[in-house]
Amino acid sequence: MARNTSPASQAAAEPGRLKQMWDVFQMTRRYDSRALLYMILAFVAPVIVGVVLALLFSSNVFTRVLWIVAGVLAGVLLAIVILGRRAERAAYSQIEGQPGAVGAVLRSSLRRGWRGSEMPVAVNSKTRDAVYRAVGRGGVVLISEGPKTRTARMLEEERRKVNRTVPNVAVTTISVGPDADSVPLHRVASTLTKIKPTLTKTEIAAVDNRLSSLQTALPIPKGVDPMRMRAPRQPR
Repeated sequence: MARNTSPASQAAAEPGRLKQMWDVFQMTRRYDSRALLYMILAFVAPVIVGVVLALLFSSNVFTRVLWIVAGVLAGVLLAIVILGRRAERAAYSQIEGQPGAVGAVLRSSLRRGWRGSEMPVAVNSKTRDAVYRAVGRGGVVLISEGPKTRTARMLEEERRKVNRTVPNVAVTTISVGPDADSVPLHRVASTLTKIKPTLTKTEIAAVDNRLSSLQTALPIPKGVDPMRMRAPRQPR
């Protein structure tokens, strides 16, 4: 029996947008107890402003209604924005501390003008600590994943490699791990955007291509545990 694969049937099979938002809200509230409070405040504040403006600056009923509707729409928009940010933070809190968490951030949350890969440029196969690299307006950023006591040497080695390859480019190092002064996982992307711009778009592409072309280590395939990788068998 042939299956119905028309676009209409596929759309019907997929969950609706409201259902998706409800699922996101439930997940966020489960891991972030303050999310609902922030969403309520984000919704109520514009509504109150709209009502006040309607009463103070308009004597026409239709205009007052427009002010109130505008406040409601602004409140809904702000509440959705707050939900998105808190949901992202809640999602990252579930993977924080796990190997590959920084790679997930670089894959999905980098702002415009930044290039990064979920594949680390250096990995310690015993501890599963890793160093990732991002290139953007702020130059080259090396991000270690793991305790500083174990990643400091590996991070410094990668910094020297970058300095030898692109000596005139600024290099910034960031640590993501259990240390008190480490950068939280959900703030990695925003931390990159705060670095002072030093490169143009053309220079970003040139630096990224230069570093990528000189990468000698084989990249770790997606979803593969570095601890379980085996060397290929030698032909007899």
